[in-house]
Amino acid sequence: MKVLGLETSCDETGLAIFDSEQIADDNRGLVGQVLYSQIELHALYGGVVPELASRDHIRKLVPLFNELLEQCNITKDEIDAIAYTKGPGLIGALMTGALFGRSLAYGLDIPAIGIHHMEGHLLAPLMGANPPAFPFVSLLVSGGHTLLIAAKGIGQYEILGESIDDAAGECFDKAAKMLSLEYPGGPNIAKLAETGNINAYNLPRPMLHRGLDFSFSGMKTAVHNLIKDTEGSDSVPQVRADIAASFQHAMVDTLVKKCIKALKQVDMSRLVIAGGVSANSYLRATLETELAKINATVHYAPPALCTDNGAMIAYAGYERLQAGQFDDLAVSCVPRWPMTELPAL
Repeated sequence: MKVLGLETSCDETGLAIFDSEQIADDNRGLVGQVLYSQIELHALYGGVVPELASRDHIRKLVPLFNELLEQCNITKDEIDAIAYTKGPGLIGALMTGALFGRSLAYGLDIPAIGIHHMEGHLLAPLMGANPPAFPFVSLLVSGGHTLLIAAKGIGQYEILGESIDDAAGECFDKAAKMLSLEYPGGPNIAKLAETGNINAYNLPRPMLHRGLDFSFSGMKTAVHNLIKDTEGSDSVPQVRADIAASFQHAMVDTLVKKCIKALKQVDMSRLVIAGGVSANSYLRATLETELAKINATVHYAPPALCTDNGAMIAYAGYERLQAGQFDDLAVSCVPRWPMTELPAL
């Protein structure tokens, strides 16, 4: 089964072809993918402008689709099904991919299915060379979401903890903006932190001993106050690097300790981490070190599948389509969509 995946939930237009007949030890079924990032478009504003994002998806979907077909050396008539991101996300951006996918499926007389964006991230590590087996704890960490989930199977999700205000990725972006770094903030914070001292400043670990929920709004305030307290010296390269390193260390320390607490709470030994922030090398290194101490393992999506992409949507779509699920002709998108509402396979 060849499945076309469409991801347009925010500021990246991702398309991919997943072929179940090409799953082997050295190939997890991904035939090809194309990805267009709107980073330059939104960098001027320091964050995503929803209307501009929607318009840019419309502009890029058809050219990217044609590019993908050429890359995979197939025609559109060889596509067996289409999966598109139904939510959560920006409603205008979601509608562009949903309408394109549903219309194309109708024209080709093939099934289509709307996919939960975060389920796509959760399942992306299963496309890696060494896919983890269920059950596992998953940390889904991105610009819009921070979730700890106990996953017993596809659609069998228990929310253990979530962000009650800002997501981790959003906090990275806002801290970077305070340090006059370009958008997106995560990679630029990480790069600046490489030459900094992680112990230079003692920043808070929000809600560290209060269950498994996350709160990062106070971290933004702490960074703001730190920059204000170092005003004048914060233009010195080493001071800025120390602030970035201390901030990153506090964020990672919070995430790692919550993950360990979650694993112990549900008595599991596998952690899956996915989403844009999962590409952070300091987070990965710290997780590997700390989880080894409790005989637990950590699994990631391939680097190209950490950020938003069409491949994760195509794969999640394949899993649900082969279970007999598909959508009717009506197109509906869900900007807010709890993962616990998804049907189990």
